[in-house]
Amino acid sequence: MSRIYIHTVCGLLLVLTPVQAADEVIRSERHDFRVQTLTRGLAHPWALAFLPDGRMLVTEREGRLRLISAKGELDPRAVAGLPAVVASGQGGLLDVALHPNFVQNRWVYFSYAGQEGRGASTQVARGQWVSDAKGHRLENIQQIYRQRPGSGAGVHFGSRLVFDRSGMLLITQGDRGDKDRAQQLTDLAGKAVRLHDDGRFPADNPFRKNNEARPEVYSYGHRNMQGAAINPVSGELWATEHGPQGGDELNIVRAGRNYGWPVITYGVNYGIGTQIGEGSAKAGMVQPIYQWTPSIAPSGLAFYQGKPFPQWQGNLFVGALKYQMLVRLELDSDRVVHEERLLKNQFGRIRDVRVGPDGLLYLLTDEADGALLRLEPS
Repeated sequence: MSRIYIHTVCGLLLVLTPVQAADEVIRSERHDFRVQTLTRGLAHPWALAFLPDGRMLVTEREGRLRLISAKGELDPRAVAGLPAVVASGQGGLLDVALHPNFVQNRWVYFSYAGQEGRGASTQVARGQWVSDAKGHRLENIQQIYRQRPGSGAGVHFGSRLVFDRSGMLLITQGDRGDKDRAQQLTDLAGKAVRLHDDGRFPADNPFRKNNEARPEVYSYGHRNMQGAAINPVSGELWATEHGPQGGDELNIVRAGRNYGWPVITYGVNYGIGTQIGEGSAKAGMVQPIYQWTPSIAPSGLAFYQGKPFPQWQGNLFVGALKYQMLVRLELDSDRVVHEERLLKNQFGRIRDVRVGPDGLLYLLTDEADGALLRLEPS
């Protein structure tokens, strides 16, 4: 149960936002657990990556990359070396991921809203991690991807970065608020993109030989993918996608497939509730394996594999901005067979979900005073 804390300061009565007591046991269908607040004071944190030594890199949307110790201590110095970021609307510094061979090459990848023409676009760069007596920084910055054309809109940048089993980099994106771009193969908005780790186009990309398509495109017809993870069993990319008013989706993202936006959707036009496109299904367009109506605004995504929560093994966890909750999905192969909603309205908007090297679940809350949380067995 959440509690409201009341304090008196200089004679004034202050009622603080409801929080969960650190020692309070939260009941769930499969496991009882506690939520430990490791870090506070993060400015709209967006993504989390674990360094091999247990420290964590966290992006803040306004453009800072922060370093947090394994115990949750926030380094007051931001990581140096990042390029300029367009922090406006939903744009800013977004995802962060380590190269699969990070121990050898020290590459850190990050996605962000960057200047593109008179507007901004989703872009990806990498830099080599250096941590020494002078501080923490990224060196040898290389931009490996930029979505073109840019747009003055401040919405639907995506974006998650995932390395698949073959070492290819998959980038999820949004339609930048211009829905018709998602169906145009000559346009990079509304697409998942697949690249070599240095930005080269793979020869086996599905549209590489199509003169009327961009060679980096992997899939298309996406509205705004803000969660992505590799299924540890199948090796396929799973992604969550924001619908309009209703129709948030969970998809298995496969090469060359058309996911339908804006021709098909389970959502409707904001405010007026009218149909978008041609309905919810059309031949040749992929149906989501799961959808949420009303919307939950899904963000971070993680498959659970770990020892601390054995009855969550193989479950899929989804962060939700709306209702401020963590969604647990039970799977039977490629089907969702059960949903449980956890932490509703208790900690804030859940932006990212990760499984740590210790097998515990880590969450980021998208708030002005954002937090890094850890779920621990009770």
